Amino acid sequence: MAGQYEEALSIAKAQVEMGAQILDINMDEGMLDGPTAMARFCNFIASEPDIARVPLCIDSSNFAVIEAGLKCCQGKCIVNSISLKEGEQEFLLRAATDGMDMGIVNAGNLPVYDDINKELLLLCENLIWNRDTEATDKLLAYAQNNVKGGKKVIQTDEWREASVEERLEYALIKGIEKYVVEDVEECRALVDRYKRPLHIIEGPLMNGMKVVGDLFGAGKMFLPQVIKSARVMKKAVGYLIPFMEKEREEMMVASGSAEEVDPYQGTIVLATVKGDVHDIGKNIVGVVLGCNNFRVIDLGVMVPCDRILREAVTHKADVIGLSGLITPSLDEMIHVAKEMERLGMTTPLLIGGATTSKTHTAVKIAPRYSSPVIHVLDASRSVVVCSQLLDEVAREEYFEDVKEEYEEVRQEHYDSLKDRRYLSLSEARKKALQIDWFSQPKPERPQFLGTRVFDSYDLKSLQDFIDWKPFFDVWQLRGKYPNRGYPKIFNDKTVGTEARKIFDDAQKLLSHMIDCGDVKGRGLVGFWRAQSDGDDIYLYEDDIRTGSGTKPHATFHGLRQQAEKDSSSSEPYLCVSDFVAPVDSGVADYIGMFVVSVFGAEELSQQFQAQGDDYSSIMVKALADRLAEAFAEELHARVRKELWGYSAEEVLQPSDLHKVCYRGIRPAPGYPSQPDHTEKLTMWSLAGVLEKTGIELTESLAMTPAASVSGLYFSHPQASYFAVGKITEEQVEDYSRRKDMDVKEVERWLASILGYD
Repeated sequence: MAGQYEEALSIAKAQVEMGAQILDINMDEGMLDGPTAMARFCNFIASEPDIARVPLCIDSSNFAVIEAGLKCCQGKCIVNSISLKEGEQEFLLRAATDGMDMGIVNAGNLPVYDDINKELLLLCENLIWNRDTEATDKLLAYAQNNVKGGKKVIQTDEWREASVEERLEYALIKGIEKYVVEDVEECRALVDRYKRPLHIIEGPLMNGMKVVGDLFGAGKMFLPQVIKSARVMKKAVGYLIPFMEKEREEMMVASGSAEEVDPYQGTIVLATVKGDVHDIGKNIVGVVLGCNNFRVIDLGVMVPCDRILREAVTHKADVIGLSGLITPSLDEMIHVAKEMERLGMTTPLLIGGATTSKTHTAVKIAPRYSSPVIHVLDASRSVVVCSQLLDEVAREEYFEDVKEEYEEVRQEHYDSLKDRRYLSLSEARKKALQIDWFSQPKPERPQFLGTRVFDSYDLKSLQDFIDWKPFFDVWQLRGKYPNRGYPKIFNDKTVGTEARKIFDDAQKLLSHMIDCGDVKGRGLVGFWRAQSDGDDIYLYEDDIRTGSGTKPHATFHGLRQQAEKDSSSSEPYLCVSDFVAPVDSGVADYIGMFVVSVFGAEELSQQFQAQGDDYSSIMVKALADRLAEAFAEELHARVRKELWGYSAEEVLQPSDLHKVCYRGIRPAPGYPSQPDHTEKLTMWSLAGVLEKTGIELTESLAMTPAASVSGLYFSHPQASYFAVGKITEEQVEDYSRRKDMDVKEVERWLASILGYD
């Protein structure tokens, strides 16, 4: 009634830790709003993996309360009444022997049957079963002689006997939130030791996080554990903030100044650059830096250059970190570096994200800024780099080493350009993939032409299609041979145990996200009559007879491989248009496209973020990404077997799907087979994606929500994934003419594959 849900959670956790196999939840109290209380508490439980791993029994005599609970629980729950309404005094073992298979007990106070005092056991059984006419008197006599005979409860939290500083350190290392506010308050009471709230942060809390950082750096703690530690730290600091603000106000009144020594090692401003919506990696880096005594100012996603630099100045940033996933983000990073140089800034610049590399950083970004520019591979490296950059003694030597290393990288890059040989575009086209369209069955016609929208896709159906390897990569958990990948990673001696823990947490949260409707799947699939013309693919509105004079409804433009291959090889020089029948062949062909997304993950992640729960916040986004990829995988299977039907007899396991053991491909614009993100504009316009699904494109053509996947469907048996690789200026100019786009604009979008400087 007092809203003490955290206390109720701690009781539930204790029951699970002491062996409870089911948790019974009852909210039938006259002064409670039963349905609301039941739903809220079930949601709290779902956010605690240590509790949510056991089934729930929704216990109520009110159907509305039961319904509210069931809506918020993953899987199938037990619904009361399962307990015996009569004879509940009867002995547990006897009841179980006679057929009872469930009972509501206090797991912490449940003794082992063989440990019960034999004399007391006999007296109780004689009374229950009415074996002795004097059973009552004998039991009373025993009770009078054993007034102090209560069994001592076993202390399971022995670490609580240590000093308050040791308790805080233990809680931070183990990620235990239960007592942290209580222990911080105990520190506040020690005024001789901690005169100010800030001293508690600088002392035991920072000391504990230093241990966490050291263990992580030494490989003795893993990323999921570090993020749980950060959750405890945030709760402790959050409790102290009101006291610190009050103290600051009092200091200002007394002296007109509230200056104090900054307890942090340095200030880091992080941002995902303009046009990019992906931030899982950035968020992880922020948590890890925070655990290592850095103040982190996270500006979020799609942050324009002027705001990044303005916030860096405002917060007196010691380091700026830029992140991005899509290739257009690389240009934005270059722009930020140029602006920093123009403004005369000297703040070190860190570059990170899936699309970045040491080579690109050294060749394209570092020369634009005279102060340190460093590529950071992952979260663990970010701590080392930032520490070096802020070390007054080692900083200059470190920067000189980086400059020398990057100069070598640049030289190697330019040398490789000299050694590369390219076919002319006409020669590459002569060596295109040659398909005999007349000696094999005609391409299958899809079940429909046009688009079909999936407004509320069954996300439960996607769970078996999830590829878990990238999920473990997000958390930097990588098994060593022969235990690479899922599920072999669980057998790895180093990361196996932690991988299993985070996988179990993910299963609970994923079920909660789906069952409670926190996330929704929405997508679109479409098919069109299509014919190729050189490196282009024409799409037609209707299933009509086509020829060179037939006007297409839309055109997809392809890029062809040009980098010279081994002279002894007969490999073709591929373009996606090779997989579609030529316009003058007389063979009717088709192409498909899809866009799928998981909505709601960003909002749920922000809710966890607001609660200081970085672990769950990052987990939600990682799971949403996996769901979106699984959505694309499952929908492609439906396309092959039903919607297009060119592989109607296909029977494959999920592991086969992840290995692409099927006919057809689904390449995405912006990726190796067609590196140009601007092709998405044609897709969105052709299918009315925004209007029909709400899936948007940013100015850099990233999709929002971030957990989105799009691509084209090709059905020919010889269609395969490939990388266009580097291309020549000749092809860029040709592509510019075909797309009616300025050459400079084409070069901007294709910067990562240009074979010239």
